[in-house]
Amino acid sequence: MAEIPRKLIVPKNVTDALREVKYPGSNEDIVSLDMVQEIRIAGQRISFSLVFQKSNDPNIEQVVLACENAIKKHLGDEVEIEDNIAVKFLHDMERPILPQVKNIVAVASGKGGVGKSTVAVNLAVALANSGAKVGLIDADIFGPSIPKMFGAEDIRPTGEKVDGREVINPVEKFGVKFLSVGFFVDAESAIIWRGPMASNALKQLISEGNWGELDYLLIDLPPGTSDIHLTLVQSVPVTGAIIVTTPQDVALADVIRGTSMFQSKSIDVPVLGLVENMAWFTPAELPENKYYIFGKDGGKILADKLGLKLLGQIPIVQSIREGGDAGTPVAANGETVTGMAFTELAKSVKHQVHLRNIQKAPTKKVKITRK
Repeated sequence: MAEIPRKLIVPKNVTDALREVKYPGSNEDIVSLDMVQEIRIAGQRISFSLVFQKSNDPNIEQVVLACENAIKKHLGDEVEIEDNIAVKFLHDMERPILPQVKNIVAVASGKGGVGKSTVAVNLAVALANSGAKVGLIDADIFGPSIPKMFGAEDIRPTGEKVDGREVINPVEKFGVKFLSVGFFVDAESAIIWRGPMASNALKQLISEGNWGELDYLLIDLPPGTSDIHLTLVQSVPVTGAIIVTTPQDVALADVIRGTSMFQSKSIDVPVLGLVENMAWFTPAELPENKYYIFGKDGGKILADKLGLKLLGQIPIVQSIREGGDAGTPVAANGETVTGMAFTELAKSVKHQVHLRNIQKAPTKKVKITRK
């Protein structure tokens, strides 16, 4: 007599069975409470982890037995489940940072004065205009300019308690949630912080921000390479980096160093591409004219040389400076010349992030090893 083939078991079969297991004293099941993790199936052998809040939880044995019974009831007595349920506790596990943020994008530059923060702010606004949920962190600890660019210098973020944890509510303008160390220091005082203090400030903005669901969280980094860059890649898995430059040779030389840092074997953060800022000058009264003050296509040539995507070219227009000073980013009006440039940049960035996510494995946080 032919043997009846066994039913193929998939993770959904396991979670469906475990949904009937309620946590004692609660109306919610253990799947909805996110207690079931790391499901593994090998033929008829099923294993998974049960995560409890505390190691002295009196319900551990009861819940484990209920899980075994539910699995056998729904999937048959032949399944191997006894002794295959690992019990873990939250205090032994690393709490995921920014679990509701889909993509973390670093905005960097090899040197100062290339308009990196201007690009970061207007890119954030353009992404928000496209319908994306966007956040922005001003990680330029020594020269925070984002509050001014958003016209939010006099605003102070509020705090609240969420799930027993103190969090900071980001300020929101033009559809972008943002936090900056500039909110927490005197605008008239210079920020003189040693490396560890600056790194801790960045960690606080990342981990204590009440960011909620975001499609993109942009991180405006200081120019060059520093402890702040290392802190970022050690704190969160960065989806990719955008490098901002201008066409001059002196700026382009620094781009190579900045790109090399992200692409180094120890960090391994994909570089999504370059943005050439101040690509040409266009007078307001002659919108069709282009004057290449700093040289023509320097960013494009370098992108080709490095095998990177040129994400966009942003012209020098007086309205960009005026918008930054007035707290009204030019990208808020997508119908102007500069507004359209940032709209196209946002489209290019979204496309490159999509390609990166389907072509490469997720980025991992950089781990420090000491010999």
